[in-house]
Amino acid sequence: MNINPVSSRSIALLGTSADPPTNGHKALLIGLSKLFPKVVTWASDNPAKKHSISLIQRYELLNILVETIAIPNLELKQELSSKWAVNTLDEAAKYWPDNDFFLIIGSDLIQDLPTWHEAKNLVKKASLGIVPREGWPLNKADLQLIHDLGGQTEVLPLKIPATASSAVRCQPILSQIPEAILPILQQKNLYGIPRNIQ
Repeated sequence: MNINPVSSRSIALLGTSADPPTNGHKALLIGLSKLFPKVVTWASDNPAKKHSISLIQRYELLNILVETIAIPNLELKQELSSKWAVNTLDEAAKYWPDNDFFLIIGSDLIQDLPTWHEAKNLVKKASLGIVPREGWPLNKADLQLIHDLGGQTEVLPLKIPATASSAVRCQPILSQIPEAILPILQQKNLYGIPRNIQ
């Protein structure tokens, strides 16, 4: 659905719990950087989730991942972090008042979005860039929920590996953890990953 196409003024905004960052996050950030002239990410507290480690620790892990990716149009701006996406969009508008925003969300969140804090106000401030997730197929009824709120959507042509932070929290699946952050997880024994695991 190409309601509000990406332009030279478009900024993709991706907030994530990063609990922990996975290879899925890495692939998503790289993919977004190829679609948008600017991509901004940050670690955030999700009011619907119980986080395993502190926000500052998750920010540090995400920062390592972003620095390792080292793409010029990818930036981590932790100042945007908020429990409420609508507040993040207000803050983003202060930094980039002349730009258009795409709030990036996974297809697994579409049905929940109408229940978000100030959802109707939120979708007026940014288009939604929707990333299809394996196991969460998109359908017209889901998108209609957003359109009924007055929102605009763009389904992004991205294929992201079937990785999940929740799976890593349950079991240390090393193939899902970016190489750059694995030593930190081992050093600090985060997510139950001991130092001697290879």
